[in-house]
Amino acid sequence: AMEDVSAKFVSQKISRTRWRPLPPAALQPPDLFATGSWDNEDNRISIWSVGDLGNTGLNGEYHGEPHLLCDIQHNGDVMDMQFLDQEKIVVASSTGTVTIFRHHQNNQTLSADHRWAKAHYHVDQDTSCGGAACTGVVCNNPEIVTVGEDGRINLFRADQKDAVRTIDNADSSTLHAVTFLRTTEILTVNSIGQLKIWDLRQQRNEPSQIFSLAGDRVPLHCVDRHPNQQHIVATGGQDGMLSIWDIRQGTMPVSLLNAHEAEMWEVHFHPSDPDHLFTCSEDGSLWHWDTSANVSEKPSFLHQGGRSTAYLSHSTMNQSVVSAWLSNDPTKDRMEITNLIPNQTLSVNSLDVLGPCLVYGTDAEAIYVNRQLFA
Repeated sequence: AMEDVSAKFVSQKISRTRWRPLPPAALQPPDLFATGSWDNEDNRISIWSVGDLGNTGLNGEYHGEPHLLCDIQHNGDVMDMQFLDQEKIVVASSTGTVTIFRHHQNNQTLSADHRWAKAHYHVDQDTSCGGAACTGVVCNNPEIVTVGEDGRINLFRADQKDAVRTIDNADSSTLHAVTFLRTTEILTVNSIGQLKIWDLRQQRNEPSQIFSLAGDRVPLHCVDRHPNQQHIVATGGQDGMLSIWDIRQGTMPVSLLNAHEAEMWEVHFHPSDPDHLFTCSEDGSLWHWDTSANVSEKPSFLHQGGRSTAYLSHSTMNQSVVSAWLSNDPTKDRMEITNLIPNQTLSVNSLDVLGPCLVYGTDAEAIYVNRQLFA
């Protein structure tokens, strides 16, 4: 419900929102997040605290808005960002540069820790105007992978000055996003509707597998893989469709789901409860896709305790139970879809989910935090 959401107007268009990861054994909800902005004269990376935890109402509902802990100027539009660890954030710029910023928690400042200038470029790295946008970044500390408008893939290590590996002509079209499939394999999506797997152990500069949308070659803008069943991959495209792929079989999506009216900018499986998936769009909507609602396939003992039992399903179920995401028509009897922001008009550019918390950012120059996603 909307009353669980706190908003903060920030006088900048927000292109990325990311929760700071929690320590492995942490039980508390996430408390800090980072944002990056775009299309402003002065773009910024900012660190926010979700607000005063003590400031709750009688029923435990949360009041108070996010507050700014620190920020720093960023050269170019923030195209993507991801936390490398508790204090470092890797940021991709429209200038082609990739920067690691460090959040100093003792005095609440941000500083640029390391910079790979023009990691992506069109002509050559040395010309002043040659930069190509770095469109995507993904981290698996200490490794960092970046993709760009130039069709290039870079593998960096946080502790090394030069790229560990560069695949120069990885793609003849723009690469829009990247994620890890496993520690040695990555997934990329491009502007002609292709999903590719790259094995970083191979010295060949070709993908190990190519999947593609049939027909129209609709650009794919975002990709995420299921955290427990790594063969299940979700992508979102320029037409707003959600595609679910099973990379063990075939070269086409298992299902195509009608979603948004315009570009889908991000798709995220919930990291600890992947029956839940979230998508956001240029059309101003943010959708929560819930497949845990499906009771028919699962043994009834899993459903006695209400929602929390969804966590059991992966460890206690036999793996032969097919994920709801892979059925031919996931929406039939097995999925609830909720638009979490019914009346938004401007683009929702980014979202992130962790524990019970959702954060998202918009072109309406606002960030929003929902701390009771599953209430």
